[in-house]
Amino acid sequence: MTTSSKFLSKPVNNFYILAVSSISLSVIGLVMVFSASSIHSLDTKGNAVAIVLRQFIFFALSIPLAIYLSQRSLAQWRILARFGLLISVLILAILQIPGVGKTVNGNTNWIALPFVDVQPSEIAKFLLILWASYLLANQERAGKTRVNVFAMITPGFMVVLALIMVGHDLGTACVMAAILGGLLFVSGVELRLLGSMVAVGAVILAGLIATAGYRAERFLVVFDPFAADQYKNAGWQPAHSLLGLASGGIFGVGLGGSRQKWGNLAEAHTDFIFAVIGEELGLLGTLVVLALLAALIFSIFKISLRCKDPMSRYVGSGIGCWIAVQTVLNVGSATSVLPVVGVTLPFVSYGGSALISLYLGLGYVFGSALRDPEVKNELHKAIERRRLRTP
Repeated sequence: MTTSSKFLSKPVNNFYILAVSSISLSVIGLVMVFSASSIHSLDTKGNAVAIVLRQFIFFALSIPLAIYLSQRSLAQWRILARFGLLISVLILAILQIPGVGKTVNGNTNWIALPFVDVQPSEIAKFLLILWASYLLANQERAGKTRVNVFAMITPGFMVVLALIMVGHDLGTACVMAAILGGLLFVSGVELRLLGSMVAVGAVILAGLIATAGYRAERFLVVFDPFAADQYKNAGWQPAHSLLGLASGGIFGVGLGGSRQKWGNLAEAHTDFIFAVIGEELGLLGTLVVLALLAALIFSIFKISLRCKDPMSRYVGSGIGCWIAVQTVLNVGSATSVLPVVGVTLPFVSYGGSALISLYLGLGYVFGSALRDPEVKNELHKAIERRRLRTP
């Protein structure tokens, strides 16, 4: 057995990987949000650190929240899970109240509060995973047929997807649909049924793209964002994202040295932060971020697979799918492999609602790991060894 295999064979090490990768990504995110947003922040808020300071506050709140949630019992999680769909529908429906929902770049998916804007759809991702996992776990315990699984959770997801699309947020809708597909897959739905669902989803997606001019432009511009008739229109963001990534080379132009963030690349600290990372930290920087995200997703699935409680297995799988799909969509948009869909890079991009919702999910996964007797014993031994070494 190789050294890496021995390391990964210890369940406690997956706990460590999860902790180190999530904190590392968040710290890198703070650094890059400051670098990418400083010009925009100075121009719009009169202070170069206003945006990163807000992100730091969300990060500082997320850590104790995740620790608190990791100590909640399964019984407490099940109480919340029962009402996950209802809460999701309610917070998304609030957006449709006149004067409450805030429209940003054509998407009405924000609630403007006095000191901060809240994006309910981010919280709904976690709540919907909880709700679906609760139902799937119940049917697994009851030994019901797999056919019932599709009818059990799909209607709830469809209601939430409809509410999201009322706000024209196709990117979040794609993430939600992918989470549904992932949960159905791990629940054992027949591949034929899952394939049919994917085909229907592709037809609906094509219809949504074809019936909205700006979406069609974003889709077509993927083939050549530098085309003369598109460069200054739909091609502007993907083109300048590619320019940033290309100019970074292997080692980058240096932290803070991005030229694209000076007004050329809109949403540099949110949707296109990966391009700023590539420009300032180079190929090596982007590979480090991707490696940390891969390690994070890997550890989530490994922890989930060891769970004896079926709900914990489903929740972990849903969270892993959520982070993986959102990473693919964000990086795909930044590299012009996929159309620009407007989703953030998990743990790295600016966004308080996104960061807190992700740490809500990590709180559950950490709790799943701590309920593993082997992990719990190893952590206690490590704490005891440290205590004995302390003078």
